[in-house]
Amino acid sequence: MDRYPPIADHGLVGDLQTCALVSAEGVVDWFAAPRFDSPSLFAALLDHDRGGYFRLAPEHPGSTCRQLYYPDSAVLVTRFMSPDGVGEVVDHMVPIHGAATTRHTLVRTVRCVRGEVRFTLECRPRFDYGRATHELDLRPEGAAFRSPGGAAHLRTTFPVERDGHDVVGRVTLALGDSAVAAFTACAPDDPPPPPVTVEDAAEELGAVVDFWQDWARNSRYRGRWPDMVNRAAITLKLLTYRPTGAPVAAATMGLPEQVGGERNWDYRYTWVRDGSLSVRALIDLGFIEEAGAFTRWLGARLRDRAEVEGEALQIMYKVDGEPLLTEEILGHLEGYRGSAPVRLGNAASDQLQLDIYGEALYALTEGSEVELQAGYRGWKIVARTLDWLADSWDRPDEGIWETRGGRKDFTYSRLMCWAAFDRGVDLATRFSRPADTARWTKARDAILEQVMERGWSEKHQAYVQHYSGDVLDASLLLIPRVGFLAPRDPSWLATLDAMDRTLVSDSLVYRYDPAASPDGLRGSEGTFSLCTFLYVDALARAGRLRQARYTFEKMLTYANHVGLFAEEIGPTGEQLGNFPQAFTHLSLIMAATTLDDALDRLRR
Repeated sequence: MDRYPPIADHGLVGDLQTCALVSAEGVVDWFAAPRFDSPSLFAALLDHDRGGYFRLAPEHPGSTCRQLYYPDSAVLVTRFMSPDGVGEVVDHMVPIHGAATTRHTLVRTVRCVRGEVRFTLECRPRFDYGRATHELDLRPEGAAFRSPGGAAHLRTTFPVERDGHDVVGRVTLALGDSAVAAFTACAPDDPPPPPVTVEDAAEELGAVVDFWQDWARNSRYRGRWPDMVNRAAITLKLLTYRPTGAPVAAATMGLPEQVGGERNWDYRYTWVRDGSLSVRALIDLGFIEEAGAFTRWLGARLRDRAEVEGEALQIMYKVDGEPLLTEEILGHLEGYRGSAPVRLGNAASDQLQLDIYGEALYALTEGSEVELQAGYRGWKIVARTLDWLADSWDRPDEGIWETRGGRKDFTYSRLMCWAAFDRGVDLATRFSRPADTARWTKARDAILEQVMERGWSEKHQAYVQHYSGDVLDASLLLIPRVGFLAPRDPSWLATLDAMDRTLVSDSLVYRYDPAASPDGLRGSEGTFSLCTFLYVDALARAGRLRQARYTFEKMLTYANHVGLFAEEIGPTGEQLGNFPQAFTHLSLIMAATTLDDALDRLRR
C-alpha cells in the first residue's frame, strides 16, 4: 500500500450528499460524513498514520491494479491481476433522493473472476479528522465503531477480527465467488444497519447502475467527445448536495497545489462563481432540473442577505447556505506528502470579490429553460442587489483567485460587474419588471469605458490582471463568452496572442505569474485546468479551430485513468490540488460544446 498514492490515482463514488475516494490500490483514503464538509472518517490522503483508511485488496503483493467505471455510472471497479487469479472490488453508494440524512453507506463487493484470489480487509476509521478516539464493539453480527459525536458500522459476509480498536479480515474466493463489506457512517443514536448479503448487494448494485445510466441518457450532448463529457457531467452531479442543489468546489480538502507547499485549501463548499458557471454547462447538456436547483439556492442566498448591512453576497457558503466558514489549521495532520498546513474551513469566505454578482446574474439569465423563478419578490431582491452594486462596483477587491496579497482594481471583477448590469437590464426588459435601468445602464457603460482605458496594457498589447500593473490573467478568457467584446475584436485577439506568449506552456495555461504579481503566499503552482479549457473556448470563438481542437485533445490526455481532473497540472504532468474539482469538469463541458458548435458550423 502506497503511503501517499498520486492524487490522480483515485476514483470517486457518492450518494449525492457525500462521497468517497478509492485509490487504484483499493484503499478508501478519503470519506467524510454525513455531508461533503463534515469531519472525515478516512483521511489517509492527508496523514497516512493518523487519518484512517479502509483497504480491501488481494493479499498478493505483486498484483497489477486497474480501475474503471461501469459505463455512464458512478459505480467504480478496481481490478487486480495476480499470479493466482483476477479479482475485483466494486464500490458503490446508493443515491439518496430525499432529505438530508445522517446515515451513509459505502458498499464494497469483492469477487473473483479468474483463478483464486485471497483478499485482505483493514478498516481503520479515525473520527473528526483523526482528532477523536473511538471504541470498537465487535460482535458476530458486525463491528461498531463509537466515538463522541459519531458512529460507524461494518457489516461483512466473511469473518473479521479485532486489531486494537480497528478491524482486519481475510477471505479466499474461487472463480465466481463474491463477498461484501459495507461501511455505514451514522449518528451515535442511530440503530445499527441490518446484516448484508451478497444477493442483496448485487441487486442494489444493479439498481445504482440503472439510476446513473438512466440519468446520463437524459443528456442531449451529441458531440465528438461523449465519454469525457458524460463523465464530467456525472462528476458534477456527484459533487452536488442534492437536498439544496448546491455543488461543492471539490470532494477534498488540503490537497496541495504544490507538493510540500502551503497552498492547501478546503474546497468542500459552494462558491457562487463555480455554481453559477455550472448552470450554463448543465443547460447545454439538458439537465434543467439540476440547473434550476442551483438557481433556487442562489436566490435563497440573495434573500438571506437582503436585510443584512454590508456585502450583498458572500463568495462561498456551506451547502446548506450557512455563511460561517471559519478557517483553522489541523496541526496534527502532516498533510499530503508533508504538504502543511492542512486547513479546515476557508477564510476567503470573508473576502470582497465583486465578480460574483456578474456570475450570479449570469446563472439567472442563461438559457430560455431557466428563467427568473423567484417571482416579483425575488425580482425585488435582485433589483436591490444591483442598486447596491451600482454604488459599490468601483473599488478594489481580492479578485477571482482569492489572493491574500491585498485588494486591487482587478479587471476581471470589473468585467463581471459589467455582466451583472448587462444581464440585469436584459432581465428587466424581457420580463417587464420595475427597475432603475437607466442607472444600471450608466454603470455598465462606465465600467466598459474604464476597462478599455485602464485595463489595457500598451506594453503587452493586452488586457491585464489589474489596473496598477502589466500582469496577464487567464480569468479574462471569459471576456468573449459574457459578451464584453466580440470574439474577434482586434484588442481581444491581441490579448489572446499575449496570453499565448506568457501564460501558455505546451497548451496548458497558468492563471497568472505569482512572481510578477505577488499573491501573499510562498511557492508556485501548476497550470490551472479550468483556464486551459477556457482557453479552448476562447480560441474556438475566435475562429482558431485547429489550435483549439489540438489544445483540447492534448488537455484530455491529462485526465486520470477514469476521466477525472484535479485543479492543476504540475510540471511533469501530475495532477495537483483538490480532487476531483468541479470547476475543471464544468469548463470541460463548456469547451467541448463551444468547440463542437464551431466545428459543425465549419462543415456547413
